[in-house]
Amino acid sequence: MGEEVPNGDGKLVLKRKITLFNGVGIIIGTIIGSGIFISPTGVFQHTESVATSLIIWLVCGLLSTLGALCYAELGTSITRSGGDYAYIYAAFGPLPAFLRIWIALLIIRPTTQAIVALTFGHYVVKPFFPECDPPQDAVKLLAAVCLIILTAINCISVRWTMRIQDVFTTSKLLALVIIIIAGVSYICIGHTENFERPFEGKYDAGSIALAFYSGLFAFGGWNYLNFVTEELQDPYKNLPRAIWIAMPMVTIIYVMANLAYFAVVSKMDMKSNTAVAVVFGDILFGGWSWLIPVFVALSTFGGVNGVLFTSARLFATGAQEGHMPAFFSLFHIERQTPIPSLFFTCLISLLMLTTSNVFDLINYFSQTLWLSVGASVIGMLWLRKAKPDIPRPIKVNIVIPCLFLVAIGCLVIIPAITNPKDTGIGIAIMLSGIPVYYLCVRWKTKPDSYHKFSGCVLRFMQKLCSCVYLDSIEKMNN
Repeated sequence: MGEEVPNGDGKLVLKRKITLFNGVGIIIGTIIGSGIFISPTGVFQHTESVATSLIIWLVCGLLSTLGALCYAELGTSITRSGGDYAYIYAAFGPLPAFLRIWIALLIIRPTTQAIVALTFGHYVVKPFFPECDPPQDAVKLLAAVCLIILTAINCISVRWTMRIQDVFTTSKLLALVIIIIAGVSYICIGHTENFERPFEGKYDAGSIALAFYSGLFAFGGWNYLNFVTEELQDPYKNLPRAIWIAMPMVTIIYVMANLAYFAVVSKMDMKSNTAVAVVFGDILFGGWSWLIPVFVALSTFGGVNGVLFTSARLFATGAQEGHMPAFFSLFHIERQTPIPSLFFTCLISLLMLTTSNVFDLINYFSQTLWLSVGASVIGMLWLRKAKPDIPRPIKVNIVIPCLFLVAIGCLVIIPAITNPKDTGIGIAIMLSGIPVYYLCVRWKTKPDSYHKFSGCVLRFMQKLCSCVYLDSIEKMNN
């Protein structure tokens, strides 16, 4: 990370230490996570076609690249931290921004953590049940243990958290390299029987849209470089360059990994097994097949760690803006970790474990996620008209956001027609934030009883967790 140095005004600014190579590494390291080990099954379940599945993976990479380019313009014209939250705030004001962080609090972040934790549990248990699906209670229990342990580590030390992230990131790359090399070798010796009738499958709009949800989930993280734009060397050149280098690389890795899966794993096994990499290892590696689930479990463990770390700080940022309860912005006096925010994030994620079907969770949170991404891109176009004079070091061609918005429209509208129940629940949760916003944020003349209660909660959390506001820590350190 960048060092803080004083500028001419005596204020602290971040030194730009992230190179183009570092930027490419951030994008690739963030995107490649649990998705590539569970989404192949989700994509194939909805298409039932080998060729269509591979095409969807290619298109998902293209769409993610278009989105990343739009966010490159957003990230260099709106330098505030917070991602979608900051962009929607700048374009449409506090209420839409509050709704964005509201659904992040209740749906997007905890669901993401639950998906990755359930993937961890599934891959840990699967080797003990090679002939059948593992017991869902065991999967949920291991997912819960994973969340609790990592929450504790995140509370104890930022340094430990980052070490876990560094060590466990290498495992996913090693697992994918092994899978790709083994799969391509399997094809080269003549095993192409699984590629017969490649276009036979389902092609209704609802199935294709849900298949895209699973594929795009695996590409999640393409906008994370936006969070460190201030520390990127020559960001106006290196941000788009990093996107153009990293996104094709990830797309190629994902397509090759899926090609390897399809070469080795039968269509029936692909449809019925969430832990597709375990089936792949059992067929090819024999006595060494245990290596694959170990690598994948390590990868997903690190994935849960990363999501917990960023989620807690997102909610802490929202609290500092007055859009979240004040105790979310409390940090431990010595460890400087957002313990109350971490506790709450873990609790909501544990509630999400009531369902063990990761594909239901992916479908459930994807609509709200892509709705917020679409709102950010619409905000970018609106700001071009409403505030044409703000600096835009990067300005993408109008065709790119238009194509991206058409794709998002399909991803949001088609499932709303084919699966209105989940859509209705997601919209209801989002709209439930409106009265919360007016009661807790906009209402400035609250009764004394409200202030007393919130003050009691705040003091209780401060004493329980030995926490204070972040600016208090900075003053103590200075």
